[in-house]
Amino acid sequence: MRDQPWAASAAALDDVTYDDLAHDGEQLDREERAALRRVAGLSTELQDVTEVEYRQLRLERVVLAGVWTSGSVDDADNSLRELAALAETAGSTVLAGLLQRRDQPDPATYLGKGKAAELRDVVVAEGADTVICDGELSPGQRRALEDVVKVKVIDRTALILDIFAQHAKSREGKAQVELAQLQYLLPRLRGWGESMSRQAGGRVAGGEGIGSRGPGETKIELDRRRINSRIAKLKRDIATMKTGRDTKRASRKAHGVPSVVIAGYTNAGKSSLLNRLTGAGVLVENQLFATLDPTVRRAHTPDGRVYTLADTVGFVRSLPHQLVEAFRSTLEEVADADLVLHVVDGSHPDPEGQISAVREVLADVGAATVRELIVVNKADAADPEVIARLARHEKHLLVVSCRTGDGIPALVEQIAEELPRPDVAVEVLLPYDRGDLLHRIHADGDVLTSEHIESGTAVTARVRPDLAAELAPYATAR
Repeated sequence: MRDQPWAASAAALDDVTYDDLAHDGEQLDREERAALRRVAGLSTELQDVTEVEYRQLRLERVVLAGVWTSGSVDDADNSLRELAALAETAGSTVLAGLLQRRDQPDPATYLGKGKAAELRDVVVAEGADTVICDGELSPGQRRALEDVVKVKVIDRTALILDIFAQHAKSREGKAQVELAQLQYLLPRLRGWGESMSRQAGGRVAGGEGIGSRGPGETKIELDRRRINSRIAKLKRDIATMKTGRDTKRASRKAHGVPSVVIAGYTNAGKSSLLNRLTGAGVLVENQLFATLDPTVRRAHTPDGRVYTLADTVGFVRSLPHQLVEAFRSTLEEVADADLVLHVVDGSHPDPEGQISAVREVLADVGAATVRELIVVNKADAADPEVIARLARHEKHLLVVSCRTGDGIPALVEQIAEELPRPDVAVEVLLPYDRGDLLHRIHADGDVLTSEHIESGTAVTARVRPDLAAELAPYATAR
């Protein structure tokens, strides 16, 4: 590990490469523990002078900091690059990325006292006004690091919450994001002095006891009470909205409409796939968390069967547990599905890591047992070796490109095969005045034989249980 001259710009270090680090068992070499390395290629490139002036007025200028505790150097770099993409999605200009190798984050300042001081030098040299840490900081760590670097410090969780707050559009989405933000904020309330009145007691305040005591920590207690009240109201509102969605989902199930849910890592191409399959016209942007509000559309198999196709919020590594809980009612759409299309970005440096992160969240919401079809997207930009590696490890896999349309017809056929089919065998003779039932058999069931005779239409088919019950009066002897 090499120390870098902090005064050098990030652009000047873009071509610097670092050898992978070896360590003896669980012990880190002294040089590794002392190093704070730059991650090349994270700085946001701005060419147009007018754009620079505009962004300096509008955007925060951030330096990223991460602690690499396990895995390879590529894993650590990919994690920090993803943090850079999150920061830019939130509207920030990334100036530099710094990574320290240690066995665990420092419990006091996350990076350690000495490295926090070096981070302060980088912040001053780059002209940054915010530090974003690649992990979740405790309230004490954030406060201690801010005291050293003298600028605002936020963690990965706060950054993701901010992105969600920017992108939420529906009433339910806004409520879910606000709930997650308040749950994150509650244990992080801080401040003394002017904003509060700390209690004095006994002989403090010049020896005076009675009459010298203040009203207590009224400001922070008031804030905490207000936040708790708001959290309770949001939970009630979300529960009410959940009831409406459950009613719609129960109606679809009652009518035997199969459901397919598109899930996957953020920016993997889920909304693009929904548009390809249904022409839904959902917003598609090359940025993280462009979709927060679930979209449900009706689709048809090649043989005419109806099913629903739902887009969901994207997942990410270390998705804040507050968001998982707040969006649980939305993610339950996945748990009740008949098939999950797990979309994977084939052009990403670590698609296996994305698959693991998504499956972890699916398990949290009870969707681990739902039938899953891996859909590797962006095949036109993916490395063929990566696709071949994924195909070896994932047996249930299809490769598509939503941009070019390659593989979409095969995916449509596969969806039709995976959807549940009617399983109740019936043999009926329908009078000619019950054309409505004959239509439903053709629309919702599998017709095996059909013959028009003098007294009506003789049909042998497989249908759903609810339709079988309506056909029971017209059953013929077998």
